[in-house]
Amino acid sequence: MSKKTRGLNAGKKLREKRARFRWSQEKYIKRVLQLKARSDPLEGASQAKGLVLEKVEIEAKQPNSAMRKAVRVQLIKNGRQVTAFAPGDGAIKMMDEHDEVVIECIGGNKGRAKGDIPGVRWQVIKVNDQSLRALLSGKLEKARK
Repeated sequence: MSKKTRGLNAGKKLREKRARFRWSQEKYIKRVLQLKARSDPLEGASQAKGLVLEKVEIEAKQPNSAMRKAVRVQLIKNGRQVTAFAPGDGAIKMMDEHDEVVIECIGGNKGRAKGDIPGVRWQVIKVNDQSLRALLSGKLEKARK
């Protein structure tokens, strides 16, 4: 059992030891090497605009059996393509190809996919600057482009 060094001149040794062992902490590595900013298509932003490329259906993970509705979106800011979930009953009908949508993070575990939808980390919240929730509830009609 190793003990911490104690004494009048122990500060330097303790500081060096702490710096060395911080590299075993996942959060420290992500922050120092800026891994999230490099890999995140939204580049650290909470929301991003994009254009709908196509509508897709994704099979839910076991033990569920369903086809989850989603859209392939090309982000305007950097041209990257992501898959975004269309939440709500009939939400996919409110979206057409080349519509402008706003996506945000679904909020799964550690920024990963949520629930039974494999590999999908974003969801659509607006279609052509109109709230998807308002469109689904019938408060708004879809605007013509």
